[in-house]
Amino acid sequence: MSFSFASSEACSASHPLAPYGWDEGWEAEFVPYARQGLLPGRVVRVDRGQCDVVTADGLARADTEFVVPRDPMKVVCTGDWVAVDPSGDPRYVRTLLPRRTAFVRSTSSKRSEGQVLATNIDHVVICVSLAVELDLGRIERFLALAMSSSSGDALLRTSALSWESGALPLIVLTKADLVGDASVLGHLVDDVMTTAPGVQVLAVSAATGEGIEVLSAVLSGGTSVLLGVSGAGKSTLANALLGDEVMDVQATRDVDGKGRHTTTTRNLLAMPGGGVLIDTPGLRGVGLWDAETGVGQVFSEIEELAGQCRFHDCAHLAEPGCAVLEAVEDGSLSVRRLESYRKLLRENQRIVAKTDARLRGEIRREWKRKGAEGRAAMEAKRGRMR
Repeated sequence: MSFSFASSEACSASHPLAPYGWDEGWEAEFVPYARQGLLPGRVVRVDRGQCDVVTADGLARADTEFVVPRDPMKVVCTGDWVAVDPSGDPRYVRTLLPRRTAFVRSTSSKRSEGQVLATNIDHVVICVSLAVELDLGRIERFLALAMSSSSGDALLRTSALSWESGALPLIVLTKADLVGDASVLGHLVDDVMTTAPGVQVLAVSAATGEGIEVLSAVLSGGTSVLLGVSGAGKSTLANALLGDEVMDVQATRDVDGKGRHTTTTRNLLAMPGGGVLIDTPGLRGVGLWDAETGVGQVFSEIEELAGQCRFHDCAHLAEPGCAVLEAVEDGSLSVRRLESYRKLLRENQRIVAKTDARLRGEIRREWKRKGAEGRAAMEAKRGRMR
């Protein structure tokens, strides 16, 4: 079977891979590989050096031994578009097409390494269960990753997603049926919206179908990845969006709402109403990875206040004329939110500094300087109070 790779909207829309996100841009990227007799395909699952790739000829099992980089950021990942050698058995992935976006978290390794969770994504769906008390700090952490800038190139170090790149974060409050009072549910949604300014927040229930139709419509225009901790209801939500019991589901513990890892691999599936869905295993730890931009966006009101401080390098600790501390004192900014902002910034600096000796020295000197200034300001304040 042969296909024309002419760059036309009609051609890309009628392509057998269109339901999986194939478009004019991917056609243009694939032209040189088509001339080599290779087939385009999208990776729907990866495990043990092999991957399942959906091609125009159907689902194929392919070996990735020709794509074995030293950099863990360049390994074949669910969501990648690849060039597959159709000759021989098994088939081989010859190369990755440049990634448009990638969602990356820091690994638990002592080395500074990133783990690519999914690629070429248009929506990052952060799933939060309403069966347990809301953890606003965890939501902020997920958002910081989801809003961080991306290189968009498979051959460069990629980070997480950004609004500028076209990938939109979305918070989905699952198990809404467990909140019996509509006014209480409204307050919970408002709390999350305050934590995530500018981000769409939807309350849904896979059990009753509440909000599923709206969510399906939002996600129908691209590739979406479901993220969240174990027990957040990702697999149940995926089944509701796919219209079938595709993903296994296990009950969560009543005592703390935690679940076991029902999903153990990242799976890419086409939704019947349009769009592509990637379900991921529950994340116990969500380490930041080069997420300074994301932190700034999540805490945009603090960044705006910081611009009003008397000193441009204000640490918002005890400096005179600090607009951030003034906002805390008058109640317009919560202490919890400021502490979360500080924590994520410190963590991100540590991650970045692992690979940048110059930055490590600058951070150390800056901490010492600001610490000395803070102590001096406190001494001066005590002196005025005597």
